[in-house]
Amino acid sequence: MKKVIHLIALLFVCFCAHAQDKPIAKTYHVAIFSPLYLDSAFNGSIYKYGKSFPKFVQPGLDFVQGAQIALDSLPLPKGTIQANIYDTKAQLQNVAWLVANHTLDSVDLIVGSVKDADLTKLAAFAKQKNIPFVSATSPNDGGVTANPFYIMINATLRAHCESIFSSILQDTSAKKIYLCRKKGGQEDKIADYFKSINDADGKPLLKIETINFEEDFSILKNKLDSNTNSIIIGGSLNEDFGGGLVNAAFDIRETYPLEIIGMPNWDAFEDLRKPKLKDFGIKYTASYYNAKADMYSKKVQLVYSKKYKGTATDMSYKGFEAVYIFSRILAKYPDDFMSHLNEPQFKVFTEYNFKPVNVKNTNVPDYFENKHLYFMKILNGRVVRAW
Repeated sequence: MKKVIHLIALLFVCFCAHAQDKPIAKTYHVAIFSPLYLDSAFNGSIYKYGKSFPKFVQPGLDFVQGAQIALDSLPLPKGTIQANIYDTKAQLQNVAWLVANHTLDSVDLIVGSVKDADLTKLAAFAKQKNIPFVSATSPNDGGVTANPFYIMINATLRAHCESIFSSILQDTSAKKIYLCRKKGGQEDKIADYFKSINDADGKPLLKIETINFEEDFSILKNKLDSNTNSIIIGGSLNEDFGGGLVNAAFDIRETYPLEIIGMPNWDAFEDLRKPKLKDFGIKYTASYYNAKADMYSKKVQLVYSKKYKGTATDMSYKGFEAVYIFSRILAKYPDDFMSHLNEPQFKVFTEYNFKPVNVKNTNVPDYFENKHLYFMKILNGRVVRAW
C-alpha cells in the first residue's frame, strides 16, 4: 500500500535539494524522466488497482524513488538543485509536448530512464539546447549522431563485444575460439561487430570460427578438441538459444575443456540459474555492478526501507547513482560539464569510463559512452563478479 500512496503523490511532483550552510549562489534545474504509467494506473484521481500494485509500473517508480533519495542527500555547497520528475508514459504532457511547449527550455541537465522515441526526442532537444542528457538505463544509442551532449551509462552491444574480444585477446590459455549463433538479425549484428573488431587493423588478430546452429546443439562436440582449451562466445540475445548452448556445453565439459561467454542480457535467463548446472560458470559482461557494501548503498537501502517499507532494487540504485553523480558535476562545473565526466571524486557504486564515440568518423563525437564493463559470472544460481 505504501507503493500506491507514493504513486499517487507522484501525480504532482517537484523536489528541491538546498545547501543550508552557505548562501545560495545559483539554482540548477534538473529534469528526470521515467515511465511511471500514471495515466494507466489512475482514472482521474482514482487509483485503478485497489490494494495491488501493477508490475509494469515498478521499474520506473523504483528509478524515481532512487532519484528522490539522491536529491534529499546531495551535498551542494555552491547552490541548489530544483528537480522536476516527468512521466514518459503521460498521454498528454509527454516528451513531445514538453519540448514543443518549451517546458524544458530552462533545464540545465536531463537524466532519463527512457528508450526508443522518447530517447531520440530528448537527445535531439539536448543537442539543440546544448544540455547534457544522461541516458541511465538504455543500451541503445537511438541512432543519435553528432551529439556531444548525449551520455550513455549503459553501454551498447558493440561495446560489450569489444570488451569480450579484448579479454580473449589477453587470454593466453585459449587455443580455439568459437562464435556460436543462430539465424537472425541480432545475431548478424553481433557477428559483424566481432568481425569488424577483429579486422580493425586490416587482418584478423584472432582466429574465430563461427558455428551456426539450427535446433541441434549436439554438433558442438564435433567441433571441439578434447586436448585444447576452447572459448565459446554465445552470439545471440535469444533466451532459448542461450539455454540450449549452455546445456550442450555443460554436458561435454568433462571431456572438452571450455569456457562460455554470453551476451549482457544473459543474466536474466532463468535456465542458466538452475541447479543442474552445478559448478558451471557462465560469464557475461555488464555496465553496472554494485556489491552493496559501500556507504552509499547502505544509505539507499536504509532510507528506502524506512520510507517505502521494502528492499531497494537495482533500478533504485541506478536512479540514485545517476542523479547523485551528475547533479554534483553540474553544480561544480556548470560551464564545463562534459570535461569532468570521469573524475573519481564523483564515483558512487560503479566504475565508469566515458569516452567519445565517433560512429560517423566526424570531428564531433556522436555521443559519450561508458566503456568500463565488468565481467560477471552466473554460478550455482548466483551472480558473482568474475573480475
